Amino acid sequence: MEYIGLGKSNLLVSRVGFGAMSLSEIDTEENAAILIHKAYDAGINFFDISHSKVESEKRLGACLSGIRQHVILSTETNASTKKEIFQDLEDSLYALQTDYVDLFQYEFIDENYFNLDELGNSFSLLKERGKIKHCGFATQSVEIAKKALEADFFETIQLPFNLLTGQDTLEIYNLCQKKDVGFIAMKPLYGGLVQNIPLAQGFFNQYEDVIPLWGVRNIDELNQILYFNEHPPVVDDKFNEEVEKMRMFFS
Repeated sequence: MEYIGLGKSNLLVSRVGFGAMSLSEIDTEENAAILIHKAYDAGINFFDISHSKVESEKRLGACLSGIRQHVILSTETNASTKKEIFQDLEDSLYALQTDYVDLFQYEFIDENYFNLDELGNSFSLLKERGKIKHCGFATQSVEIAKKALEADFFETIQLPFNLLTGQDTLEIYNLCQKKDVGFIAMKPLYGGLVQNIPLAQGFFNQYEDVIPLWGVRNIDELNQILYFNEHPPVVDDKFNEEVEKMRMFFS
């Protein structure tokens, strides 16, 4: 497994990120634990969750028991006040069975555009108290991403990024490179619409500093992702033709 620094956070994360949002959908806690530990044994050390997925958050905490100190753990909130942000984090820490998270992200959505100055102050306080190590933001909006990147305190961004995303998202990626903001790719399979994991993996191999968050649901999916991470397809004319066909199909 390859590991890279996540922007100016300097968090050394696996090239494959594990998106744990669907962990509660796995039939048993035992099978969820088997999946998490197989990922960990394969070298995955970056696990991401959101406080909006309470049951998955609890299950992830239970699955990481005994290996918490060896992984990079990330969660997020979309609370609309400072008090609610602090409470969400406390609830997340309890669910995740930990004293701190390595990365705490604020999820920007249209309905709760939080004041950046107040958000920066909140993150600073949480760092001082040892509750979080680093901070970032998540959004599905390119316009919100542009605005949020004006704030210098964000160390990472999480944004939909895959072989079907457009030029405006690539511009955000380029801006993150200039600002040394770590780039985490949400929806690497376009929310499940892209079924071709080799093609998706080939796309990400062109962006070596991007960490795709794979929403793994079972061992077979994990094995595919791990295999094609180690054996990516050659990016040549044939590969580009396949990508273009897929883009035309979804356009």
